[in-house]
Amino acid sequence: MAGNITIAIIGAGAADEPTQRLAREAGRELAMRGATLVCGGLGGVMEAAARGAHEAGGQTVGILPGYDRSAANPFIKVPIVSGMGEARNVIVVATGQAVIALRGEGGTLAEIGHALKLQRPVVALAAWRQIEGLHRAQTPREAVELALTLAAGAKA
Repeated sequence: MAGNITIAIIGAGAADEPTQRLAREAGRELAMRGATLVCGGLGGVMEAAARGAHEAGGQTVGILPGYDRSAANPFIKVPIVSGMGEARNVIVVATGQAVIALRGEGGTLAEIGHALKLQRPVVALAAWRQIEGLHRAQTPREAVELALTLAAGAKA
């Protein structure tokens, strides 16, 4: 069990169905292991991961870009308003003791950069092959197991 470990899941705010399936399964896997999920709290990968965690009875935290708590997707148990816009991405990855990165665009790439700068381990789940310094996983289960192992070792 991953008791007090928090893992960030990041990716596209408007994700395709295969990416959403991966995110939902990763969220479910995290919850089944007792870890807390932190994400940006909105749609796409964030909503899919939160949905998976929620369905498995897990804890979900969403760091929102604005001041409106109701902007959180319906699967976020703890919405945190930041009023920081995209700058909240630093908070998302800093809160996670490790990060699972799915397909995304510039915002996700920025989050990966911030995570690496903060020395948070990043597990690329079937994505981001061109970036050095990332750990690789092909399945949600593999990504979660690797993220939890790395987070426990990092003691962030």
